[in-house]
Amino acid sequence: MILQALAQLYQRRASDPDPSRRLPSPGLEDKDIPFIVELRADGSPVLLRDTRRLEGKKLRAQTFLVPQGVKKTSGVAANLLWDTAEYTLGVSAKAEAPRLPEQTAAFLARVQALAPHAEGDAGLQALLAFLQAPQPDMLRAAPHWDELMQSNALVSFELQGDAGVLICQRPAVQAAIRALASTQTPGMLSNCLVDGAPRPVARLHGAIKGVWGAQTSGANIVSFNLGAFNSYGKEQGLNAPVGEAAVFAYTTALNALLDRDSRNRIQVGDASTVFWADAPHPFDGTRDGEFTLADLFAEADNPDKHRDAVRALFNTVRSGQMPQALGDTRFFVLGLSPNAARISIRFWLPAMPFAELAPRLVQHFEDIHVARRYDSDPEMPSMFRLLTSLALQGKADNIPPRLAGEWMRAILEGRPLPAGLLNIAVQRCKAEQDVTYLRACVLKAWLNRHARAASDTPRPPHTFKEALDMDNSAPAYRLGRLFATLERIQEQAQPGINATIRDRYYGAASTTPVAVFTTLLRLKNAHLKKLTEGLTGYFEKLIGDILAPLDPGSGFPRQLSLPEQGQFALGYYHQRQAFFAKKAIPDSNDASNDQPQGEQP
Repeated sequence: MILQALAQLYQRRASDPDPSRRLPSPGLEDKDIPFIVELRADGSPVLLRDTRRLEGKKLRAQTFLVPQGVKKTSGVAANLLWDTAEYTLGVSAKAEAPRLPEQTAAFLARVQALAPHAEGDAGLQALLAFLQAPQPDMLRAAPHWDELMQSNALVSFELQGDAGVLICQRPAVQAAIRALASTQTPGMLSNCLVDGAPRPVARLHGAIKGVWGAQTSGANIVSFNLGAFNSYGKEQGLNAPVGEAAVFAYTTALNALLDRDSRNRIQVGDASTVFWADAPHPFDGTRDGEFTLADLFAEADNPDKHRDAVRALFNTVRSGQMPQALGDTRFFVLGLSPNAARISIRFWLPAMPFAELAPRLVQHFEDIHVARRYDSDPEMPSMFRLLTSLALQGKADNIPPRLAGEWMRAILEGRPLPAGLLNIAVQRCKAEQDVTYLRACVLKAWLNRHARAASDTPRPPHTFKEALDMDNSAPAYRLGRLFATLERIQEQAQPGINATIRDRYYGAASTTPVAVFTTLLRLKNAHLKKLTEGLTGYFEKLIGDILAPLDPGSGFPRQLSLPEQGQFALGYYHQRQAFFAKKAIPDSNDASNDQPQGEQP
């Protein structure tokens, strides 16, 4: 199913009229080539040209359409008409490079095999002359020669006067490449897993590059390389027979989706997530619907773009004015993660109509909508920000494995969020004695999704709101509100205090309330004596309102479960934000004022 969908995407992109989206023809690939050797007709080198340009803070090589590369192994395997400096120029920065003669001979042999089909092309003849009598010393004075050797960079060739057209791109050479491919012995015939027809089976599949954390040289989705897989005389790709044309199609399409400049990929934790549609369609008159997921979930350089995309999605779904063409467009979502020399499929969402997917995306943003602590907090935080808020020291490298993939899958499939998400959110709140805005977003989303899953109605009455809910009678939520109130009383009684009860008691109060709240209520009485009469009355009334729905006979709970600890944290956050909202509590210096007054958190 996955390979079929990718092969279909290749067929669509291969005929795309937009050159920026068109995928290369069979036997070719787009490759970043940093260095080009320009040759005269007699094979003597003219210059070494650096194609790299500064993009941001990094140098980016120019992309060229070249013959598809071979799968590199521990042995010697040369590409056709382009390769590393060791293969093309026979030079290396290594003190010992015993394989250099074999590498240059392999590169020359591939060019010689192509020459009979090129009908004396001047570019190919110049390259043959250079390779048969290499003259790298003429290039050593080039400004970037040492850098080329140290990095063993990719190199290709151009005939003088061709103005940026590589030798491998000359029409006669490309015709020769196709002619040579037609003479090669096809692989074993078998029914292809992609189209079901008898096809020559590819023994090795092309490498997939761009998966975060995988080998930089690429990894494979389909790969067998152990003796145990050779049963019944089938080795390597014959265990999962895929035709050579289908292998080229799916690997080319997936590499294009994973490209660093692709708008079809986002990084969700350790899962490199790619998505595409079966057809491009306008979303709101300005954006292509195929890129909607990137606009919604990626950590964009421009936060306004993310916010505007979310609003456009809300308006489209709520107004019921989604274009029929967009609603019928099917989306595919594929999550990949590294696994040594292979790639693991983290999640796969096949062929979901956008009309079905859009409400689930809207529900996600409704679930994470919480009153902001600061005006600078994002209204609709991206998944990257939410995940880093749960990681140790806020670093993306510390995001627990699999968590991001499971979360994304739950969103796309409309299921409850994984239990591990609640656990890590609660634990980070305890470890740092603070319920941040982003963690409150996660807690609210987890609690509401599980409440809906356990209810027969789509909007059960006991879901949590984005701001303080005075009518919510959940004991754990009320205890969180109480803890925030007791902390605020202490702050008012001791202005400028460095550490509050949160720094000492938050973990215990959210886990075993009975062991903490009796002590905290006694401390409260001492703090209230330091406040004005109006402020004391306000807090005593608020505490009474919070405790009123709780059963006085049973007292404080002995222990809170993990979901209840999440409710506690959310109640604490809501009450805390209510204090700092406009007209929240009276000023301690104004005894006659018993109405709330705003402050800055």
